[in-house]
Amino acid sequence: MSQPHVRNLARLQASASTSRVLNLMMVWRNFRELPGWSERPLFANPHLNRSLIIKHRLRRDELDLFRRRRQVATKVVIPIDPSDLKLGGRYVFVDQSDFSRVIRDVFGTSMPESDLETLRLIDQLPSLDPFLLREQLARGGRTPDPAYFDLTEADRRRMFAFAQAEIAPLVAASMGRDEQTAQRAAVLVGKILSNADGDEMEPLRLTLRLAPEDYAEGVFCWKGFLYYKWSLASVMAEIGPVAAEIARARPFGPTTLEERAELTQIRENLVGWIKLTLGDAAETLKVYDTAYGHLTGNGRPTAFREFLLDAPLLFVRLGEQVAALRHIVSFWRYRVSGGPITVDEMLDIFSDFEVSLARNDGPAREEAA
Repeated sequence: MSQPHVRNLARLQASASTSRVLNLMMVWRNFRELPGWSERPLFANPHLNRSLIIKHRLRRDELDLFRRRRQVATKVVIPIDPSDLKLGGRYVFVDQSDFSRVIRDVFGTSMPESDLETLRLIDQLPSLDPFLLREQLARGGRTPDPAYFDLTEADRRRMFAFAQAEIAPLVAASMGRDEQTAQRAAVLVGKILSNADGDEMEPLRLTLRLAPEDYAEGVFCWKGFLYYKWSLASVMAEIGPVAAEIARARPFGPTTLEERAELTQIRENLVGWIKLTLGDAAETLKVYDTAYGHLTGNGRPTAFREFLLDAPLLFVRLGEQVAALRHIVSFWRYRVSGGPITVDEMLDIFSDFEVSLARNDGPAREEAA
């Protein structure tokens, strides 16, 4: 049975969704007057559709809530009072023991089976970033309103300069390079990141030679690649030092010969997986860079258009890889700061890291090629 209350919600009072938190209460506040929000909700249950969904690092006293060992779970929180999150809320973990009954108890109402299936789709994700979330739901046959997949204002600000530099060659190729290039690129990036549409984006649609029905999908995928290229550049600055720490890490307390051998093997495997994942992600980005180069350098918008329409097969995999690397960086920093790590816990942590990387190695690459 889950604990009935959680109290550390106040800091989410005015926060938008992030890669760790899906703030459906904020989506409700911002978009509930729009017809799309009510006509194409993420969840049919109104309480669930105004909840907080959080990728949560499990504490030791929470591990026995699950039938299988895991380090991170998906927590669903319904605030006691949506106007005052200091009062806390009631919560349940997706797929904890007796999940279907517990979630109905926590929410105090009927829960459609379709909503439970949607939660399980979300639980399969390593991250709640909007691009992974949208594609995961689409693969499950769910197409909620685009309001659920908007970038946060904080992410827009952080990636703006990066995206401006990426877009500048397109502006220069289209209008010529002059002292206004940077300003024009900034305007275009602002429109792309804010989901602008209508007549003001018609020149971009014509440049990309996208049919009106394909334009929104194509730009969403483009934004996804910009987001992951920016994210990967950020995580690459941190994963190297973390991988070095993992290679040197030694557990606290006595260890047997067998434990030391197992730890050495899994550590070597993990460092190898990190290098492989970084290389694979870089190769995926080369596909994007090549297609974009055809657009800006060779005047071949058709090649980039085809890339955008096929992009979900690539950026879902890229997003999962970036999320796995982020998880390793954030969890390792978090756990190391918490004090010594025993051999059993270190083996669990490394195994979790290895699984999060290894599960991205499969047929997706061949399918996307």
